[in-house]
Amino acid sequence: MRFRTSCRLLALVPLAFGLAPAGTALGAAAELGVRHRIDVMVFAEPDAPILSRLKGAKGELSFTVRLSANSKESKFFGMLRPSFPDIVVPDGPGKPLVQQTRLWEEDVCHQRRGLPKVTVTRLEGHFAEGEGRIEISAFNRHIGLLVPPDELTPGIKLDQGSDGFGLFYAFRAQTRNSRLNVDLKIYPIDCFL
Repeated sequence: MRFRTSCRLLALVPLAFGLAPAGTALGAAAELGVRHRIDVMVFAEPDAPILSRLKGAKGELSFTVRLSANSKESKFFGMLRPSFPDIVVPDGPGKPLVQQTRLWEEDVCHQRRGLPKVTVTRLEGHFAEGEGRIEISAFNRHIGLLVPPDELTPGIKLDQGSDGFGLFYAFRAQTRNSRLNVDLKIYPIDCFL
């Protein structure tokens, strides 16, 4: 009886070695990875001071975004400082101050490991000239410091959606007094490792 069991096991050895290359080839197939793109848009709330008093006025905005996007294949941590010098205040709510613009995009495909961590930390700018000029200086609250006059609240999660670029996850930073919204859209783009 022991002899039969040994023979059966020996008969399975060539079969196992014969399948090994096929299994290796199947495992070597490209894995589905991801890379991310982040776009930005800026809107004014319907009750924003610039919409009620400065329709058609010119202005500029700049802000600071802290970004952390780390994986085994790609590591990025830093501050992005986009600037928009030629903004015209729209004649009504619902129209963006800054059209959707690409802020950052990964070049390297990497393993799926969650979304990049992105936070708007400061928003500055001005609209109009002379007596009617409105200055904007909003930033995040910090431990040990007074609450800023125009506090910037980051990380407000919006509904996920889809547009011409694909599926996106959206987050908003909102200023308390100037009533501006900085919307960030994070697009996960499928790719092969």
